[in-house]
Amino acid sequence: MEEITSGRARIDARRPVQVEELLGPDAVPPLPELLGPGIRGGCICVSGAGGSIGSELCRQILRLLPSRLVLLERSEPRLYAVHQELQGFLQAGLELVPVLGSAADAALVERCFQEQAVEVLFHAAAYKHVPLVEANPLAGLANNVLSTRVVCTAARRCGLRQVVLISTDKAVRPTNVMGASKRAAELVVQAQAQELAAAALERGCRPATRLAMVRFGNVLGSSGSVVPLFRKQIAAGGPIALTHPEIIRFFITIPEDAQLVLQAATLAEGADVFLLDMGEPVRIKALAEQMVRLSGLSVRDAANPMGDIEIVCTGLRPGKKFYEELLIDAESEATAHPLIYRARERALPPDELWPQIDALEAAIGLQDVEAALGVLEWRPWCSSGSVLKEDQPIPKHLEDGLVF
Repeated sequence: MEEITSGRARIDARRPVQVEELLGPDAVPPLPELLGPGIRGGCICVSGAGGSIGSELCRQILRLLPSRLVLLERSEPRLYAVHQELQGFLQAGLELVPVLGSAADAALVERCFQEQAVEVLFHAAAYKHVPLVEANPLAGLANNVLSTRVVCTAARRCGLRQVVLISTDKAVRPTNVMGASKRAAELVVQAQAQELAAAALERGCRPATRLAMVRFGNVLGSSGSVVPLFRKQIAAGGPIALTHPEIIRFFITIPEDAQLVLQAATLAEGADVFLLDMGEPVRIKALAEQMVRLSGLSVRDAANPMGDIEIVCTGLRPGKKFYEELLIDAESEATAHPLIYRARERALPPDELWPQIDALEAAIGLQDVEAALGVLEWRPWCSSGSVLKEDQPIPKHLEDGLVF
């Protein structure tokens, strides 16, 4: 209405409301002092460069004018697609280097870092689909946990300035293999940071490599996310498949998420756990109903048996929780950016963690699912908190803040 009255828009130029506009935190302009330092003029590498988050990080990094951007991706079609796209954005003096391979390949990663003189790594390579990782735990653990140890170790050997792990709220008190794998990856980063800090203290200097992680919730529009799935089901005439009517989630858009990750990297001091403000939580059933209405249709239920689209609850899948969290056992503190918070969480000592990671790697090498899952049952994965039950009630502070 404001756009119409001010003359910036016409009444006959209406457009459908996109559900993405109703979700996530209010947009906050980036702070210029947090975008660019450490990237402009440097050699930056993004692992998982062909994924939803990785590719958006690449787009935004290119705008900050590094000297070289290295795209590390194990999927040939995805690497080809992102490389072709980014070539259209190249400016004079900027080099784009596609590297086909896995971030869990230690020899490849170290050679890549050395040959390309990588200075900063954004580690976005991961398997993230909960049901797929639940059905293929060894692949998920290898890709999410072992790759994190590989890239952190290679970064230390090759003298990278910084490594930033892209994590998830599912790592907090995990109830599934994917979440537990990301929690293990976080612990790997923290343990490596402890070793770096101890070595630097002996030399009387600061650690040469800063390690940090950024933890956030569901990303709108990423592969497998609920919004495009619901949109596809609505276009097919329904029904919308919902696991449980009481599930709530936080959402953020891909561009804003990548922008906040880049700004958090500038704020990193070492062993940082950054949390992104995800706005208010959303009840997924209400989101589905809202999407039906935004499509110009109506929900078919007991109160409206002649409606267009039915919503069917299929039951909570194994490993799914009613709600997600960002904090494990600490309070968060504000940073220079209003949507970025720093958590002070306890980390495991390296001498406790590494035997567990070694046992996990051995189980993966032997393709021993039972042994690998046995390692995941080690209680310290969840720090001081216990694993949440899948039917844990939604806390009142989340209920009170529901968007829909």
